[in-house]
Amino acid sequence: MNTVVIPEYILIIASSARMLAQAAKRANLRSLVIDLFADLDTISSAEDYFKVSSLAVECLAPVVDEFINRYAIKYMVYGSGFEYYPDSLSYLSRHLTILGNTPDTFVRIQDKRVFFAALDQLSISYPAICFSEPVPDDCWLVKPLSGQGGVGITYYATNSCSQTAVYWQKYQQGISSSVLFLANGYQTQVIGFNTQWTTALSETQGFIFSGIMNYVEISDTQKNLIISWLQKLVLFWGLKGLNSLDFILAGESLYVLEINPRPSASMQLYDADLLLGHIKASQGEWVDLSVNQEGFTGYQVVYAPQDVTIPDDFKWPDGCMDLPGCGVTCRTGQPVCSIITRQKHAPSLMDELLIKQFNLLKGF
Repeated sequence: MNTVVIPEYILIIASSARMLAQAAKRANLRSLVIDLFADLDTISSAEDYFKVSSLAVECLAPVVDEFINRYAIKYMVYGSGFEYYPDSLSYLSRHLTILGNTPDTFVRIQDKRVFFAALDQLSISYPAICFSEPVPDDCWLVKPLSGQGGVGITYYATNSCSQTAVYWQKYQQGISSSVLFLANGYQTQVIGFNTQWTTALSETQGFIFSGIMNYVEISDTQKNLIISWLQKLVLFWGLKGLNSLDFILAGESLYVLEINPRPSASMQLYDADLLLGHIKASQGEWVDLSVNQEGFTGYQVVYAPQDVTIPDDFKWPDGCMDLPGCGVTCRTGQPVCSIITRQKHAPSLMDELLIKQFNLLKGF
């Protein structure tokens, strides 16, 4: 068995890298960060950082080269955002060892035809889909072939689809849920089951990811079914590191939506050293993490209801994360920040998140 390497320096690249940078700091790793925002708490957690305008190869290449030359880094972890730039992962894999799923695995899972064909082969249920325009009715959603966070998903109606790279999926009522899991290519460990929710930012952006909490009312029978699906999926795709599976809980039925083959937002709901687990599992080691969670944790993205400019010397309330600097303007519909809070009882968690969001936006 290969020796597992825990690197002194690790390169982290994501559209927003705060979550992973903080996880690296907690694990006593020195992180070098490339992302789109350079938020205050990202900078404070990183050894060094660089803000780029996109995750395209032409934006990443010079910065990655500089970090390699300056710090002699050999390993990297990627987060959200590469759904739009899969070629960038291929470029990075030629220069660094990627800790997580390979670019090939990532791309194949993002290929919806390949993904849903795999679900058919593994006898895993999902809402009906089609790749040619269906008869319009209120029951179809139109979804981009590549995307993240619900961007571009909308109800399908006549003349409502101006995009070309899309597919259609039957709308399934139920509780939007996910399961965070760790895999080493052939084994899987569930970290936790979660409830997530969306918000409508406009008529064309009606299903934008808004928040998640580590609580969902799901039976042991349903949990065991999900775990059996995960084991099939891990073996089929050779999944490694932290991943999440999104699904709809509809009464006694379960329907898979997608796999996020990278660390997801739900990672920050758990106290276990998940980044270290991700690093070890990505190198094939079986990691038996102890996840003894007391109470419940919720995460809420705060979107700007109108243009918001962060005032000078603004004091961020407790629990706020992803903090833009003073003078930064967040345009209508863009994230202002996020909020993380904990409660002993799950039912009061959502209320507290919404109250904190309301009070925060009053301060601008």
